[in-house]
Amino acid sequence: MNDNDDRAAGGKADVVPAATASRMRELGISLAFAAQMRAAARLGIADALGDQPRPAAELAAAIDADPDTLDRLLRALTSHGVFVETAPGHYAHTDLSQLLREDHPASLKYLMLWFTAPWTWQVWPRLDEAVRTGKPAFTEIYGADFFAYLRSDPESAEVFNRAMTEASRISSDRVVDVLDVTDVRTVVDVGGGQGHLVATLLRRYPQVRAVLYDLATVVAGALAEIREGGELADRCQVVAGDCRVDVPAGADLYLFKNVLEWDDESTLAALRAVRRCGQPGGRVVLVQNLVEDTPELTVTTAMDLFMLLNVGGKKHTRRGLARLLEAAGLRPDGVEPVPGTTLRAVTAHIPAVGA
Repeated sequence: MNDNDDRAAGGKADVVPAATASRMRELGISLAFAAQMRAAARLGIADALGDQPRPAAELAAAIDADPDTLDRLLRALTSHGVFVETAPGHYAHTDLSQLLREDHPASLKYLMLWFTAPWTWQVWPRLDEAVRTGKPAFTEIYGADFFAYLRSDPESAEVFNRAMTEASRISSDRVVDVLDVTDVRTVVDVGGGQGHLVATLLRRYPQVRAVLYDLATVVAGALAEIREGGELADRCQVVAGDCRVDVPAGADLYLFKNVLEWDDESTLAALRAVRRCGQPGGRVVLVQNLVEDTPELTVTTAMDLFMLLNVGGKKHTRRGLARLLEAAGLRPDGVEPVPGTTLRAVTAHIPAVGA
């Protein structure tokens, strides 16, 4: 074959820029990056490192690890800016590694553990099948839907709940900043986890009452300040239930934060429950990432496919979410950014009877 034949067959290997080939290799082996982050979180490296550089051998003794292999893991992590090698075999924190510290106010340790939980290593290889069928892989692999699985696996449930709590703690103040509670007496935080957003709201607005509403296994771990005897308990009810079946009735504002990312049938069931149980004129606020309006497109699109695999769900577009709201009998009002986050607040209202 001559050069022309070579090009017709796909081109010479040396025609491909080295940086392009390197990037392709990085993408292909990105599973290893996730594994490195999971190992760092499970080993507690960030917590053991503290505020001053430490040699790998000293860190290894603190976390009961082999010094040589720990040094190799840390070297790999530094290539991504997670930790920095200050001298041969000595490591210090970076802004990224600080977020693996459990005591950091913006810790993402449990979010990393959720992203890389053992079940995720089983579902991701089935993505091609899920794309062909539009169906989740999780149920076929584990013989139960995702939430039933969590109820049967306390360790996975604990990681999931703590990850959701981390996400809520980081953004709660910003979300409350954009909520209009004028003339609002009662807010129901639907799928509100352990209550960080509710507690933030109640502290900010002493005239408001709230209901934390989530599955029984979740609200069992509700924050002490909103449970009986807590400082905010006189203005907060903690109620267990499934929003796909029902929601507490008569509230002025129903809030869903990063909840409605299931299959469309389940999302419609939850929105219809609000339409049925809420009072005319009541408002609905959905706080979540939108696919076409996010500064984290790689993360949002990855999470979109993650939702497909585990619950048959999706990350929404503006138009898709508006269609679901309208199909549930709600009236979309608008979308606004939540400053300082990647979230958007999508608002709607419950129309008058017969409207």
